[in-house]
Amino acid sequence: MDHVFPEGFLLGAATAAYQIEGAPDEDGKGTSIWDTFAHTPGKIRNGETGDVACDHYHRWRKDIALMRELGLRTYRFSVSWPRIFPEDVGRVNQAGIDFYSRLVDGLLEAGIIPALTLFHWDLPQALQDRGGWASRETIDAFVRYADLLSRALADRVPIWITHNEPSVVATDGHAVGEHAPGLTDPALAVQVAHNLLVSHGLAVAEIRSNGAQKVGLTINVWPQAPATESPEDVAAAERQYAAEAGWFLDPLYGKGYPSEIMATYERKGWAPVIADGDMEAIAARTDFLGLNYYSRSVVRDAPDEEPWHASGVDEEGEYTDIGWFVYPAGIYDLLTRVHADYAPPELYITENGAAFTDVMTSDGQIHDERRTAYLQGHFAAAARAIAEGVPLRGYYVWSLMDNFEWAEGYSKRFGLIHVDFDTQIRTIKDSGRYVQSVIREGKI
Repeated sequence: MDHVFPEGFLLGAATAAYQIEGAPDEDGKGTSIWDTFAHTPGKIRNGETGDVACDHYHRWRKDIALMRELGLRTYRFSVSWPRIFPEDVGRVNQAGIDFYSRLVDGLLEAGIIPALTLFHWDLPQALQDRGGWASRETIDAFVRYADLLSRALADRVPIWITHNEPSVVATDGHAVGEHAPGLTDPALAVQVAHNLLVSHGLAVAEIRSNGAQKVGLTINVWPQAPATESPEDVAAAERQYAAEAGWFLDPLYGKGYPSEIMATYERKGWAPVIADGDMEAIAARTDFLGLNYYSRSVVRDAPDEEPWHASGVDEEGEYTDIGWFVYPAGIYDLLTRVHADYAPPELYITENGAAFTDVMTSDGQIHDERRTAYLQGHFAAAARAIAEGVPLRGYYVWSLMDNFEWAEGYSKRFGLIHVDFDTQIRTIKDSGRYVQSVIREGKI
């Protein structure tokens, strides 16, 4: 049978500011931590930066025309925080607000619903210099930023996301060092994770009071499957899930931090400093939860592996170019579990997609069968969850176009639209045409 998304379902695509905009110092923009990190030798594959990326800052009108051609019902983008506050919270750069105001107006004129992410990792360097997300000063700065931007745009932007993947900001940026700001301090990472959640909760009321229709947060979640049905492997998978997903989801829904994970942090001296009122702030009512899903992990018990006594197991099957196992059923598993555990009023898949090597054929086209099949499988699994009562209201493919893929530079392509980074010529791939047909026909 044909799987069908319900009437009114929002199917679109997503991007992030640093990955597509370019124009790193134009019209008063300040420096972000990703500007700094990408220009640090040895941090990015092939020494590449986001200085030009997709040149979206200058080509946004043409990019909206492509979105309209694809029939996208919604577009998720992020705002570059240092375009709004170039140095700190004291001086507002009106040119930055004007850019996003024009972008929003252009989307609305094209019949595309804007979904705005306030923080997709490009913290102003000036705030990092004063402690970054480890400092409560940054919490206050984020709330002021959220208030200012929502006062400017909430009359036209209905969907607001405070943060994208706070776990990646904390872990990859502050414990592993593979992302900006490139730090390797696990205790600092735990404090950063807490402060990000507090800043989210405090910003929700400001955004809502300025007229936003829906306010939420995006979490990336990898379902954790036990390698065997042994009690030890099952427990290891649950520990890993609690550490990666529960640490963020439980407090958002008033359950506090998972006790076993907190006990481990306390034992290792990594527990965060929690101020009075923090947990109540984190649990602020939200209108939806955004979930980013790319793959799952299979986990076995590993007593010698710190800190969760768990270890990943490779699966046989297809992997994307970035090394992620292709597992469409995982999106169903994720949606149904989060719905059962937390009952968010609405859910959105705010990112899902695949990096595969693309080849332009002699006819000037990209016949990306693997990406198309990937999306078809994941769409079908999501539709199955909807049919079983999960309140999934929308789905954003990652990504609209090939872009700067963080530490991987330009080596990994996720886009529905191919970008020639030398000429900036855009070409809609077969996967883009597939999404176009799903939107037009409603059938997967």
